[in-house]
Amino acid sequence: MSENDTIPKQSKSQINKAVFFTSALLIFLLVAFAAVFPDIADKNFKLLQQQIFTNASWFYILAVALILLSVTFLGLSRYGDIKLGPDHAQPDFSYHSWFAMLFSAGMGIGLMFFGVAEPVMHYLSPPVGTPETVAAAKEAMRLTFFHWGLHAWAIYAIVALILAFFSYRHGLPLTLRSALYPIIGDRIYGPIGHAVDIFAVIGTVFGVATSLGYGVLQVNAGLNHLFGVPINETVQVILIVVITGLATISVVSGLDKGIRILSELNLGLAVLLLALVLCLGPTVLLLKSFVENTGGYLSELVSKTFNLYAYEPKSSNWLGGWTLLYWGWWLSWSPFVGMFIARVSRGRTIREFVTGVLFVPAGFTLMWMTVFGNSAIYLIMNQGATDLANTVQQDVALALFNFLEHFPFSSVLSFIAMAMVIVFFVTSADSGAMVVDTLASGGVANTPVWQRIFWASLMGIVAIALLIAGGLSALQTVTIASALPFSVILLVSIYGLLKALRRDLTKRESLSMATIAPTAARNPIPWQRRLRNIAYLPKRSLVKRFMDEVIQPAMTLVQEELNKQGTISHINDA
Repeated sequence: MSENDTIPKQSKSQINKAVFFTSALLIFLLVAFAAVFPDIADKNFKLLQQQIFTNASWFYILAVALILLSVTFLGLSRYGDIKLGPDHAQPDFSYHSWFAMLFSAGMGIGLMFFGVAEPVMHYLSPPVGTPETVAAAKEAMRLTFFHWGLHAWAIYAIVALILAFFSYRHGLPLTLRSALYPIIGDRIYGPIGHAVDIFAVIGTVFGVATSLGYGVLQVNAGLNHLFGVPINETVQVILIVVITGLATISVVSGLDKGIRILSELNLGLAVLLLALVLCLGPTVLLLKSFVENTGGYLSELVSKTFNLYAYEPKSSNWLGGWTLLYWGWWLSWSPFVGMFIARVSRGRTIREFVTGVLFVPAGFTLMWMTVFGNSAIYLIMNQGATDLANTVQQDVALALFNFLEHFPFSSVLSFIAMAMVIVFFVTSADSGAMVVDTLASGGVANTPVWQRIFWASLMGIVAIALLIAGGLSALQTVTIASALPFSVILLVSIYGLLKALRRDLTKRESLSMATIAPTAARNPIPWQRRLRNIAYLPKRSLVKRFMDEVIQPAMTLVQEELNKQGTISHINDA
């Protein structure tokens, strides 16, 4: 059944008051501080981030390595056959729609911003070695692959996997608090759970708002490049209002009608632009480079994963400005992106999920970085495109459009790129609003329209306020700094997930052996343990929660589907 939440509409508020009002208050206070005292806020938050990166860099590196290892293990292990939902559950979306939404929410806009800029930056200023050489070009692509490849998607995948498993298979709320259930049990419904969800709400709002605020700079630059639209604050505010308005329409339309359609449109545009640049550029060189880049990336994956430049202290600043910054950004965005991925992944097996979330988007990302990054370096190395190198160093927002000027049909390419940037921002904002609305509603998916409008509008208002006052940098910094405590929560949650998966698999095996007497004798699981699994009787409170959180939502989905097909139905309380 498709997750279309437009029929029937809910009129009554569905909010978790502790999360909703506390989050709104804290967002207001932090935005006010960053807007009224932007310089002080930026200075202090950056000092905090610097202290974290200096003293806890080893922990960031180790945590992300463990996350990648855990996701890979889960995809290859015997747990891979477990479904994210009941054993009979079917996926809500086709592969095409699923991949499109993963791509759009995960890092689509980042590819537009850094697809050209980052490889050129590393080529011009590598952490070690001589710049502007063939060796520097190879290292630039390996570093870009490293920052945008498996590690980033592993962070998103583990958060999504934890949430989807506990929500769809065990009936817990689709909120971040559910990740802690194996560790603290029913206390997730108390202050600890509220605090975790508040943390996720604030991180998502600030992450999307700062991304929106900085992103309009690229949109404004593109419009100036194409149509001569002036670059100023007024235009940028208008752009935020327009993008927020489109995002609001999309999120009100629902996951199936709004976000899915926009994501599929964006994926189509991305494939078109990628194919055009590949065909119009040095095609054979790019295909060779992709193979070589991938081989170099995989061969150095372990060494780069654990490289802290401990023996090269001069490069430690580079580590903090690139790798640690990326790890912090992916971690701080993972509650938002992970929860969205979980929302659209019901019915997949864990192995299918890991393959789809970890390898497919990463593969497309690496191809994108090769086509745009290697083409840019080729233009600088072999065609003397010093203007492109200067643009990257002076204004990253213009880098993509300057790059496309070196190709035939540059106006067409720039127009496609401009459309992609706008749609990417809309899909980020609408999926962010949907996630925050779900978090603030205690995991309820079918919420009143006004709640979705409120959160979508709030993100736009925050972006405008900080753009005008100059506090975007401060909030972006504090968002990235929040990755440290979240990474601790995430590692604990991974332990809880493994514990729950082991119990789940044991229960399945026990029930299977109990129904087949001849094979039961060969079962390595002790009969006492199998008996406990069969005879376990849940408490009354657990039964009631199961009815409220699993049976009631399931009946509501059936009711919606019947209503959609013209059969008016009602749910009567017993």
